[in-house]
Amino acid sequence: MRDASKTTGNLIDKAGVSIISSVDEDGYPNSKAMLPPRKREGIKHIFFSTNTSSMRVGQYLNNPKACIYFFDKRFFRGVMLKGTMEVLHDSASKKMIWRNGDEMYYPRGVSDPDYCVLRFTAQNGRYYGNFKSEDFEVEERTT
Repeated sequence: MRDASKTTGNLIDKAGVSIISSVDEDGYPNSKAMLPPRKREGIKHIFFSTNTSSMRVGQYLNNPKACIYFFDKRFFRGVMLKGTMEVLHDSASKKMIWRNGDEMYYPRGVSDPDYCVLRFTAQNGRYYGNFKSEDFEVEERTT
């Protein structure tokens, strides 16, 4: 893979489903399908919206270790990113990824206390495609 950031970014942008994983209180991984990310800054920082009251938010607050996975079922390729997940409640972060129609999930709007932002920070990844896997480090975006 010549450009991990570009290849991975393209896969993320085309994926219809995101899989996010957290660690529960017994140390076991917990995975959940989510809608695609709301925003990404390269592949270093990836943002999701979710409910503050969700089990996953509680797990990330207790242990920020996280993993996210994106896949392309047509070409049987995928990418796993490992890193940490922050739970953000600040107004700027919430406004940054808010979309028209989100009121369906958060009836009180962008200031709904049950609305928060998950900010994933990638450290490294593993890409699978063309019958082989490749590990890579995730660098800060410089552009």
